[in-house]
Amino acid sequence: MEEEKMNLRLDIDVQKLEAKKLKKGKNKAQEDLDSLKTDYKKLHLSMRTARLRKTLEQC
Repeated sequence: MEEEKMNLRLDIDVQKLEAKKLKKGKNKAQEDLDSLKTDYKKLHLSMRTARLRKTLEQC
């Protein structure tokens, strides 16, 4: 009976560690996504500005 309890505790500890690891991975993925969104917005704005300059130069 004691051995079973010990095994259950170990299983719980392993599951907690795995959950913690997954949360860290999720947070990292979210940070990467936010960074990509920011870069995309900057690139999009840069492209719009370049198009506007080209249009103005043609006038």
